[in-house]
Amino acid sequence: MTPSTQTRLALTALDQTLSGLGTPERAARDRDYLRSPLEHLGVPVPQLRTAVKTWHRALAGTPLEEILTIAEAAWGREVYEYRWAAVEVLRFHADRLGPHHLDLVERLARQARTWALVDTLAVHVTGPLRLQHPAATGPTLDRWITDDDFWVRRTTLLSLVAGIRTGTPDLGRVDQYGRRTVTDTEFFIRKALGWVLRELASHRHGDFVRTWSAAHIEHMSTVTLREAVRRLPRDEADRLLALRAMRA
Repeated sequence: MTPSTQTRLALTALDQTLSGLGTPERAARDRDYLRSPLEHLGVPVPQLRTAVKTWHRALAGTPLEEILTIAEAAWGREVYEYRWAAVEVLRFHADRLGPHHLDLVERLARQARTWALVDTLAVHVTGPLRLQHPAATGPTLDRWITDDDFWVRRTTLLSLVAGIRTGTPDLGRVDQYGRRTVTDTEFFIRKALGWVLRELASHRHGDFVRTWSAAHIEHMSTVTLREAVRRLPRDEADRLLALRAMRA
């Protein structure tokens, strides 16, 4: 079986797996909610997740390069659910990826144009890659944080979440990327920075969050700060919010 044949069969199987799961009404709501230019099938997320897992199980034993070819072919359909499936395939195989696959992740992040795809690429694909290959991926991510495309910047910020959740936070890069983005005016960057800080507070790094937030309070947006303090004790959160209001 040639790779091209296997890819065609895999996409046919995905067609069959997703067939009949969506509705036009749901598709229209999803397009509006995500402000998406893609075609939508209107498959509810729980059903989509189950369907993609079932489809992926049939690919067991497939070589990585063929898996990536299948993922790219699904992405190329320009249908939201197919792009979601492509991202999930990368997530399932994140531990098999290498630093050179960041080129693929960057391209998909630029094309995704929605948090619903970018966030999985960031937290569950780029994040594990960072943890497995810190020296090799660091320069690329340090470049991404200055990128003109805010989806690429968001991917970089949220890639830090994986290390926080596994107990190996890169506090140096949290500080570096935080200082680079704390004055960013893009909502999705402000929210992402707050998410990273919130994760730190949730995983026993509340002291870092308090100290860092206080040091950058004059430049931190309310969106970022409100997200950052959600896992701090109420009195500490209120103190930082009051300090932000006063400095503003």
